[in-house]
Amino acid sequence: MVNQEFRVPNSYQYNRSSPVRWIISHIWRHKWFMIAYFAGVLGANGANVFIPVLTGRAFDAVVTPDDMVVQTLVTIALTMLAIILTRAVADLSGQYAMEVIAKRLERDARDELYLNLLGKSQTWHNQQRVGDLMARANNDVREINGMMMPGFSLLFDSMVALVLPIIVIGTTNYRLLLAPAIFVVMFVWALRRYMDELTPVSDRLREGFGEMNATLAETVTGIEVVKINGQEQQEIGKFGRAARTYRDYFVEQGFIQARYLPPFLLGVAITIGFLHGVYLLSEELLTIGELVTYIGLLFLLRYPSFISTFTFVLVELGVASARRILDLLSQETDIDENENGHAESMAGDVVFENVTFQYGESAVLEDISFRARPGETIAIVGQTGSGKSTLTKLVNRTYDVSAGRILIDGIDLRQWKLDTLRRQISTIEQDIVLFSRDVAANISFGARGEITREQVMQVAREAQAHDFIMQFKDGYDTEVGERGVTLSGGQRQRLAIARALLTDPRILILDDATSAIDSATEDRIQTAIDRILEGRTTFLITHRLSQIRRADRIIVLAKGKIIDQGGHEELLGRCRLYQRIFGVREEIPVNK
Repeated sequence: MVNQEFRVPNSYQYNRSSPVRWIISHIWRHKWFMIAYFAGVLGANGANVFIPVLTGRAFDAVVTPDDMVVQTLVTIALTMLAIILTRAVADLSGQYAMEVIAKRLERDARDELYLNLLGKSQTWHNQQRVGDLMARANNDVREINGMMMPGFSLLFDSMVALVLPIIVIGTTNYRLLLAPAIFVVMFVWALRRYMDELTPVSDRLREGFGEMNATLAETVTGIEVVKINGQEQQEIGKFGRAARTYRDYFVEQGFIQARYLPPFLLGVAITIGFLHGVYLLSEELLTIGELVTYIGLLFLLRYPSFISTFTFVLVELGVASARRILDLLSQETDIDENENGHAESMAGDVVFENVTFQYGESAVLEDISFRARPGETIAIVGQTGSGKSTLTKLVNRTYDVSAGRILIDGIDLRQWKLDTLRRQISTIEQDIVLFSRDVAANISFGARGEITREQVMQVAREAQAHDFIMQFKDGYDTEVGERGVTLSGGQRQRLAIARALLTDPRILILDDATSAIDSATEDRIQTAIDRILEGRTTFLITHRLSQIRRADRIIVLAKGKIIDQGGHEELLGRCRLYQRIFGVREEIPVNK
């Protein structure tokens, strides 16, 4: 069994100053494919314009026959065949190159966003809606793919298909540029009007989808609470309103597309062009073949006229999605990775110096000072909301202190390389998070390097998990389901204990880690718990007196402040809050 690390791409090279520049900086990594695409499009469209030209020459050969007319027509036919084959090869190579670019752009953007989300602080994540994040990570990233292929691919192709025929018309007979010139001016005006109307609707459309997705995710996640409180109809109504809003934006987008004018303008231009060409023919300023070529080139403009309505929607949706992704990427997080920070093995000497932590405007912890020496077990007790869990989350920089500092081995926490710091700190909480993987993969999660099945089984035995694992049909290969739903609370916590044993941390945080384990099971795994605590600096949050008694020191928290600390017997004798927590009724002399 090998625990492979994710390869981090060089995201620093991407320009995040604007959505378009961000997309271009991603594409620049694949510039050779982009060059191949441009060459393919130019080659295919260049071949296209030669077909009407050769058709016109064929008409001239038939209208003014000579002894070589058959040979001329055969030559023209063979030339057309060669051009068609060339066009097919150029088109295939260009489309293949753009398909590669689109898929790699989607892959790179998803990697960048995923790694960026992993690097955000817990404070940032606490303020986000999971459904909206998922909409951006999945659908918005996919829209970027569609923006490039077929969006930008068809858009650039159509623009080339617009310009090349007009160039050929001008070189054939400059007098014929009247109708194309009128069409181009009206086409640019119509496109600008179309884009001005489409852009804000595209932005609202993507935002509406994110809102609808977030509403659905919240309801599904909290379905048990919804059912218990009989709120099904209210949630249906809430989702219905979000869905109707999304639908209305979609309909509005459809109305804008229905008012797309270029196809109508092209019909007018072709009519004007035909009449103009007939006039020039009557004045003998044009041959019949040149008129046929002219009309054929004008009809080539149908492609950019009709396809633009489709391509601009895709491009606008892609840019709107890129803007939403970039909004996440650009949001600052208060946790610094500190790649060049301290990266040594730690002994586990933890010092809190006048630490204050604020969440928003309110102080959760205030002026916390104490020391945990290597190998000591510090029990933290207090009533609900006193800041116990928050205090331990400062140790591994889930949150950063607002004032004061925390030292590990005499070095400020913020001067440690974040990866090195967290690799040597393990947390087992009441709400154990398991992944939709097999048992062995969940136990080895977080371990570095190659992990053997024997190592996994050994730590499972020490955590008293091996026996129930072997009762499963597939043993250690059993899938545990999302968040470990197929396991009981006690089973999940024993797997978490096994995981902690395997990662061998220097600092261990137990946050109500045995709350879901009954007393009989706790007695059986007490040896495993003692094994975990051995030689490690441990922060223990629990209400089980049997575990608190084993601590070297007990810290009593109330409203975010330390009101007392000491041994169990000391605190029973002088701390009223500690006495009240453990149900002691006798009077004590000191009121704390």
